[in-house]
Amino acid sequence: MQKIYGVENFLNQVRFEPLSKDNWDKFVKLFGSKGACGNCWCMSFRLKNSDFVAGKSYDGNKKAMKDLVWKGKPTGILAIYQNNAVAWSAFAPREDFIKLKNSRIHKRIDDTHVWSIPCTFISKEFRLKGLSVVLLSGVVNYAKENQISTLEAYPTIPTKGKLPDAFAWIGLFKSFDRAGFKIVDRTSKNRPMVRYKTDEV
Repeated sequence: MQKIYGVENFLNQVRFEPLSKDNWDKFVKLFGSKGACGNCWCMSFRLKNSDFVAGKSYDGNKKAMKDLVWKGKPTGILAIYQNNAVAWSAFAPREDFIKLKNSRIHKRIDDTHVWSIPCTFISKEFRLKGLSVVLLSGVVNYAKENQISTLEAYPTIPTKGKLPDAFAWIGLFKSFDRAGFKIVDRTSKNRPMVRYKTDEV
């Protein structure tokens, strides 16, 4: 991968693709040997905790994600730069995420059909360059192009300085705020529910 010369120039060259069979290898390379973190492979929100923990062994979570992709299920969006995936956002109908169904602090607030963004991941070398906001904007544009009217997320508001990278995967509120998301529920003070309405912009 070439060296980045100028953040603005870099961000302008980023493009977005939904995860598919065609770019699966890019996704695997982005997540690396740790599956992003602790062999998660972005399955934490999709599985019962017992199944998720079991899936950390023998590439179980990786295989589960691959199975979803091969079945053509919506899983998320990749940010591509110089033909490499540099960031990821999970993105699918809320009902696909078991953890949200069982959440006490992020219960449904109405009957609106929403697509959720429960986690994001940015390659270490591309962090702190404004990519998180651009990534969310890419997800919003994908939603608009595919007639998805309501996006929902559950980012964190750090209480003490910089949040360690291992705990930032749910996304930072300031990034969602800058991307145009609005708070719709504050059951959790530090984990607000935010939404973006594509048909109101």
